[in-house]
Amino acid sequence: MNQNPAQATSADGVWHRCHLLPDADPANAIRDAALAVQDGRIAWLGPLAGLPADYAGLPRHDAGNAWITPGLVDCHTHLVYGGQRADEFAMRLAGAGYEEIARAGGGIVSTVRATRAADEDTLFALAAARLAPLLAEGVTAIEIKSGYGLDLATERKQLRVARRLGAAFGVTVHTTFLGAHALPPEYAGRADDYIALVCDTMLPALAGEGLVDAVDAFCESVGFSLAQTARVFEAAAGHGLRVKLHAEQLSNLGGSVLAARHRALSADHLEHLDEAGVAALAGSGTVAVLLPGAYYFLRDTNLPPLALLRRHGVPMAIATDHNPGTSPVTSLLLMMNMACTLFRMTVPEVLAGVTRHAARALGAADRHGLLAAGRGADFVLWQVDSPAELAYWFGRNPAAAVVRQGRVYGAAGARA
Repeated sequence: MNQNPAQATSADGVWHRCHLLPDADPANAIRDAALAVQDGRIAWLGPLAGLPADYAGLPRHDAGNAWITPGLVDCHTHLVYGGQRADEFAMRLAGAGYEEIARAGGGIVSTVRATRAADEDTLFALAAARLAPLLAEGVTAIEIKSGYGLDLATERKQLRVARRLGAAFGVTVHTTFLGAHALPPEYAGRADDYIALVCDTMLPALAGEGLVDAVDAFCESVGFSLAQTARVFEAAAGHGLRVKLHAEQLSNLGGSVLAARHRALSADHLEHLDEAGVAALAGSGTVAVLLPGAYYFLRDTNLPPLALLRRHGVPMAIATDHNPGTSPVTSLLLMMNMACTLFRMTVPEVLAGVTRHAARALGAADRHGLLAAGRGADFVLWQVDSPAELAYWFGRNPAAAVVRQGRVYGAAGARA
């Protein structure tokens, strides 16, 4: 599927011979529907029989009896980095432990080293290749974190590349500053000093350059403490930025409660989340972002508490968590299937998890995740008989065409 905006065509006109899932909920499907696009925005949608006369003269797009959903949203990725860690993966499978891999130059330090060494154009080319399959599967908005630089120059480089990807491919990119991802080697044993650098130097500079949409941290025993994370969150608030948190992935430090206290957009991973954390998320409106790719790749056995999240009404999003160490995946559709098979989520839950709840996790619920009059034209045509097929197949991409920012990518069927 071609992803070059210069070669994409306008989506303006009436899309007919289709079935709509305006909010991605199969219970609210509109069969035998139509969708009108004008000036790159949705002007009207509903049953074809009710198409207003004002739109009758617009060009027609034959959707070929496809199902149309909102564009997918991948709300947690680490897409921009240098190198890869396949050799480390092979070592782990052969029985090597963390210390042996670290002595061999592996682990996050190897990605930091490669990212620091790569120039911006190299990072762009590498990230573009990872982004392409996500776009082909219908992703129209994506979050991209920094966090593999751990110094100002490289964090800046990562965020600049993320912005370039959005402009080059006509996709909405939300950038997240993850300076508090790990402790760089030059700060070994001086975590508080490094957090001071993140809060007092990196964040002011990057926010001042308009490169940051949100701020994240890794709150874990192998990452940063609650107190250090709180300091990052307070610095973010001082720059008017919302926060997110890697929380409760390896243990329960209470990061979700801290995130809720700061009205975080999302708390992500959550395999060790307890009911107190779930209740805190529910009370704050923070989205729970579940990451089945990392769960699978790490061969985890501690499931996120789905029953508690449902009982407390916490919105649940699904994302790829694309990164070189624990989730080198470039398929959000596969993550939907894994969320169903590994986490026992339902089809309506995962459809919501990659559309409206994922948009909310980015603070973009007013722009993404729903089809509605007045919103930008971001939607996907799927050649399936049932929306359940989007979570059913794996290793297959049923997207017939993707509309991003009012432009059509891929074959959209014959035009009448």
